[in-house]
Amino acid sequence: MVLAQPAQSLTDLALGLVVLTLAWQLRRSPAVPRYWLAPFWWAGIAAAAGAVHHAVFVRWPRPAEISWAIISVLVVVAVSYLLAATVREVLGPGRGRVFWLLRSIGLVAYLGAAVSGHAGVTSLLLCESITMLCILGLWGRALLQDHPLARAVLIAVLASGGAAIMKALPADIIGYVGLDPTSAYHLAQIVGMVLLYRAVRRGSLVAADEARAGRVVLP
Repeated sequence: MVLAQPAQSLTDLALGLVVLTLAWQLRRSPAVPRYWLAPFWWAGIAAAAGAVHHAVFVRWPRPAEISWAIISVLVVVAVSYLLAATVREVLGPGRGRVFWLLRSIGLVAYLGAAVSGHAGVTSLLLCESITMLCILGLWGRALLQDHPLARAVLIAVLASGGAAIMKALPADIIGYVGLDPTSAYHLAQIVGMVLLYRAVRRGSLVAADEARAGRVVLP
């Protein structure tokens, strides 16, 4: 079967395979807190679903609309888990109210866009960027407190945010590298997710070593 959108489907598939592999690797590391696994699993599943969407469902308007709605929910869940992991890591356990307060900002914005008939890719990125700003704010606070993960996680989140810029660039500019904006976005997201993986794994190992040495107490 010929892929409907080959470049977008294959780059989304590559993103999904990379992120799911990273999730599996994190699962095998006992030093990494379990709450860091969910953002990777859900992001990988969303990308894999996106590959199917670009390969098949975009051929027909109604199935494509339903498929995109499902993918957008998966993305929202992934970002929600990233925020939850951030709240747990930076503020410690028992801060569920903080999570729901911060998460509601992006969710209400996206629901408003959906109700008004603007629940597209751009609306999703804009609304989820609100949540990402909350995540950046929390990690900025963690950086001031010398949290072992802070600097590396901030770089990773900024890299992922920078990848979203690819979606906004004119197609003729991205065309110089032989890709459309969506395909370039998929590949750029791989960089951000790999950086996040390295940050979480290395930072958790450092925190675990310090905890064993009796210098800090893990949340």
